Amino acid sequence: MNKIHTVQDICISVASSEDLESILELQKIAFLSEAALIDDYSIPPLKQDIIDIRDEFRHTHVLKAEIDKQIVGSIRAEVHEGTCLIKKLIVHPDYQNRGIGSLLLTSIEQSFPHIKRFELFTGRESKRNDVFYKRRGYKPFTEKIINEKLTLVGYEKMNFFG
Repeated sequence: MNKIHTVQDICISVASSEDLESILELQKIAFLSEAALIDDYSIPPLKQDIIDIRDEFRHTHVLKAEIDKQIVGSIRAEVHEGTCLIKKLIVHPDYQNRGIGSLLLTSIEQSFPHIKRFELFTGRESKRNDVFYKRRGYKPFTEKIINEKLTLVGYEKMNFFG
């Protein structure tokens, strides 16, 4: 196994195609709280299916967080025009507030040491995510209106070591 970080009982490693069904199931659980914030359960992370995630996996770097060999978190990223686009940072609700999200975010950033800029999006109504990303050096830089209920806020972080 290609371990990236181990903190206490949390193991961060590169996901394999065999992990995708578990990651997709976790994604649907994790994004229910985001959907509840805007009362819209048709958001893209809840609509993604196994075919979509397998296609995405072909061009995306995917990390997983495991506790006792159970996937409890994941994050995805890809490089586009010199920017690392971070997508779908998820942690099972029962395992939140244990540092797993921070560990996943740090691990994905370290996976791209020569990238100068990181970018991610989260729902505007998610104040918890806003605080989380700002604490980790991300700053809001744009908004994208998806529909009347969902507006995404774009956050960026410069990598001065890249």
